[in-house]
Amino acid sequence: MASLTQNLTRIFEEAFIALDLPVQHARVQVSGAGQDAQFQCNGALACAKPLKKNPREIAQSIIDQIKDKDIFADLSIGGPGFINITLKESYISTFLDDLSDSDTLGVQIIDTEETIVLDYGGPNIAKAMHVGHLRSSIIGDSLRRMYAYAGYNTVGDVHMGDWGTPMGMILSELDLMKFDGEITMEMLAEIYPKASAACKEDESRAALAREATRKLQDGDPDYTQRWREFIDVSIAGMKKNFDALGVHFDEWKGESDAHPFIAPMVEDLKSRGIAHEDEGALIINVSKEDDKKEVPPLILLKSDGAVLYGTTDLATIIDRIKSHNPSKIIYVVDQRQALHFEQVFRAAYKSKIISNNVALIHAGFGTMNGTDGKPFKTRAGDVMKLEDLIEMGIEKATARLDEAELAKDMDEAERADIAHKVAIAALKFADLQNNRIADYVFDIDRMTSFEGKTGPYLLYQAVRIQSLLRKAKENMPEDSVIRDNLRETTKRVLESITSEERAKMRAYFDKKTPQERLEFSARHGIGMHYQIQEEDRDLALLLGSFADHFENALKNNTPHVLCDYAYKLAQEFSSFYGNCHILSETDEALRASRLKLCQQTHKQLITILNLLGIDVPKRM
Repeated sequence: MASLTQNLTRIFEEAFIALDLPVQHARVQVSGAGQDAQFQCNGALACAKPLKKNPREIAQSIIDQIKDKDIFADLSIGGPGFINITLKESYISTFLDDLSDSDTLGVQIIDTEETIVLDYGGPNIAKAMHVGHLRSSIIGDSLRRMYAYAGYNTVGDVHMGDWGTPMGMILSELDLMKFDGEITMEMLAEIYPKASAACKEDESRAALAREATRKLQDGDPDYTQRWREFIDVSIAGMKKNFDALGVHFDEWKGESDAHPFIAPMVEDLKSRGIAHEDEGALIINVSKEDDKKEVPPLILLKSDGAVLYGTTDLATIIDRIKSHNPSKIIYVVDQRQALHFEQVFRAAYKSKIISNNVALIHAGFGTMNGTDGKPFKTRAGDVMKLEDLIEMGIEKATARLDEAELAKDMDEAERADIAHKVAIAALKFADLQNNRIADYVFDIDRMTSFEGKTGPYLLYQAVRIQSLLRKAKENMPEDSVIRDNLRETTKRVLESITSEERAKMRAYFDKKTPQERLEFSARHGIGMHYQIQEEDRDLALLLGSFADHFENALKNNTPHVLCDYAYKLAQEFSSFYGNCHILSETDEALRASRLKLCQQTHKQLITILNLLGIDVPKRM
């Protein structure tokens, strides 16, 4: 199974091969806006210059190779040599029949044991999560879902900041307080900024923090026990936020997990001459002769022996290779860290810590800004806690439901659940619909609207289709063309299988009532076939392109491609719904066909929203 453009490209590739033309130019694409044709192949133009031939002549020879195939309504040459393609509606119908049988909506699942590790989230121990963690979390989780859908083994790692001097600051502050009680997140939120400020102002206080850090990293049992306590408290707070967002992690590792690998790694790099001393520090030169900008060396150890983020990140790569043997490691981290990851990746490849066959990718992202164009903060000018942001979204979503007079007849619990789903859809879609590299403006009023390119709008469309399909099931006629087609389909199936299989199939259906058999046929598309009409065609063609958009999004780690497609699909369905009779259609075969279009649209919308990490309520 594939998309319509992929199927057409294969046909054109065969023609190019037969004509001894470069097959890489055979790609078929959807025609641009304002074009009369549905698809276009521009390969003749690319072939013309090296072959010194007229591109229109090449285009005609390509058409002559494929014109007898019973799928084209029209093949013509436009402009200097574009091949315009229009498909027969019968072929579109057949394609959609096959697509309905595909569990992956036409996406060709990769038959592989490859593992992809994704590093996202990145919260710090002893600090409340804030809006700065939003983008990494939801972009990373969406990419993890996409890779899993494509057939890869995926490992999502939160990679917490749980090591280094900040831990020593907290431990030494607890010592000074002579604290011996139960640690809470509220206490940690007060202690850390107090300790950090004290260390900046007083060198003797900073020395206490460094000593506590050293003792922790050397395995002091009392410090280790206390450190574990505030890690557990912090993770409990993180999980509350991540659960509210619907963000999943497979591993809850931190920088501390890389610590055992650092000393042997440093000794190895020194012994092989990869790392050397420079003004007391231990560094790896990572610059290249063809660099167009300066790329500073990666510092492994400062002159006082302290490790830095680059050291920990290199050691973490060693851990991930040993634990998962991934083919790709993706870091979903702020784009402002691009130089840091360039240094780390170069050092990893130069030192052979990782082979050239393993891809290290920094999937950077821009800043979430307020309506003033500056990084988003509270009205008081503080960085907003993530839990407060989520609560703000829920309050606004509840107000939007009231304005739209939605979810009025529901009890308090169901209505609260719907408001939460609407809020998370608003937050996630507002973020993910942007190219991740770009900055975007956080506008709670715009993103929670049920109109326009928003998460709530997509939820509303998905719920509307669910309601329509429920009504169709409730009003399913006892005697219809579905039943007649089911009988014929069943007859053909029975004639093509063994007597033993036939007996099992009959035994299964003998236990079902006529209505249950009819519902089974509707659910599985047996006896129901697409009959695409002119007014259905645009939606049908769009449904045939999901695989193209998914593969583009996966290739470039860009969830916004799926957001664009989902919005276009919702808009196209809205036009179809407004222009076509569905439940009121008197032609039973056409009614069944249009219901299948509704089913396929719903299936695609639900799938895309799931890939974005957005849950759809059953009703609204």
